[in-house]
Amino acid sequence: MTELGNRLKEARLAKNMSLDDLQVATKIQKRYLIGIEEGNYSMMPGQFYVRAFIKQYAEAVGLQPEEIFEQYKSDIPSTINEDIPEKISRVQSRKNISSGNSKVFDILPKLLIALFVIGAAAALWYFYIQKDSNDSGIDTSDNKGNEEVKIEVSKDFAKDSDKKTKENETIEEDNSSKDEVTEETEVEPPKQEISVAESSGRKTVYELGNADKFELKVASTGETWVSIANEKGASFFQGTLTKGGNESQTFDFSNETEAVIKVGKSTETEIYINEEKIKFAIDPAQSVTQEITIRYLPSNE
Repeated sequence: MTELGNRLKEARLAKNMSLDDLQVATKIQKRYLIGIEEGNYSMMPGQFYVRAFIKQYAEAVGLQPEEIFEQYKSDIPSTINEDIPEKISRVQSRKNISSGNSKVFDILPKLLIALFVIGAAAALWYFYIQKDSNDSGIDTSDNKGNEEVKIEVSKDFAKDSDKKTKENETIEEDNSSKDEVTEETEVEPPKQEISVAESSGRKTVYELGNADKFELKVASTGETWVSIANEKGASFFQGTLTKGGNESQTFDFSNETEAVIKVGKSTETEIYINEEKIKFAIDPAQSVTQEITIRYLPSNE
């Protein structure tokens, strides 16, 4: 057990709270609470959740999270972006493919020059043989007296040229296929899911999943009274929103488990989650005053 784990456990016991009580208060699974007290962070779903869970634990037992993070920063892992190695690997793969293409195009002009030189040498050799034949008295003219010279390229040379050309085309096709595979294997991140969990009377409960943040925006298309709070009742905003004036309020609920919005005039109120507008489950025309609860579910739950 780490010093941080001892500090949190002592604060919990001082509050006369069991792990089950703490689980209800923080909405964090009991096994993760035990892992925090024992300093076993490897069982956590990710390093981001370690700091988030410790923050909720500290607040629930009456400790200041900022003080805890500063005092025990050597015991708490810092958050990192675990996708960076994968992205670096993709960049390196593309560079290797581009490098292969570059080498092929560098060799191709040299190959064509070599073929041209060989062809020129063959032509000179043929003229030289013809000249020797004429000097020896051999008749190389046709019946009409016109001198006829034929230049033929050996079959082996033609086959070798065709073979090299086909090899170059095969290399280009293989590299093109690799580029297509690289593009196809890139996977889009999952889109956030917003679903209706409960709906009764004037109250609706939504659940937010597949999201790495929870940004809430409440806006008015006319004039409406709203109240915004978290699951513990702590108020974030309470007042009137008017279009053209104070027409919207935006808050980050990423470290909260719920957002509770009370709307005085739902016909002139819009609610956005991470810039995605949600649809009222209860028709505003039927219930002008509504209470909306949005539960933030991390991917591990």
